[in-house]
Amino acid sequence: MTYSLTVRDHMMIAHSFTGEMFGPAQRLHGATYVVDATFRADALDADGVVIDIGRASEALRGILSTLSYRNLDDAPEFAGVNTTTERLCSFVAERLVEAVREDGLGAGNLTGIEVTLHESHVAWASFAVTL
Repeated sequence: MTYSLTVRDHMMIAHSFTGEMFGPAQRLHGATYVVDATFRADALDADGVVIDIGRASEALRGILSTLSYRNLDDAPEFAGVNTTTERLCSFVAERLVEAVREDGLGAGNLTGIEVTLHESHVAWASFAVTL
């Protein structure tokens, strides 16, 4: 059995892609992502939760605020790589793992974190980290 808790936010970015497979997306364009961060645990902690919802939401908002309203083509952390939906999922997930390791976020028994970026109502990507 696994418990999960998901918090949701969004971010708006600009970017372009390199490579013929991206067609018109090679030109600068914007994207608005709905972002879900799911925290998993095999058991609830002593308070009966997977993670503190408020602290998880704040951590997600803090990470997304470093990306929102930016042209990611100019961001040093993405130099030389395409900022695909998949790559952005891993970026956010890895930052959430760092936040949990540094602060705990009120989580005692986490076994994993999964981040899903919804690019539209018909396309999304996810990245999962096992802790």
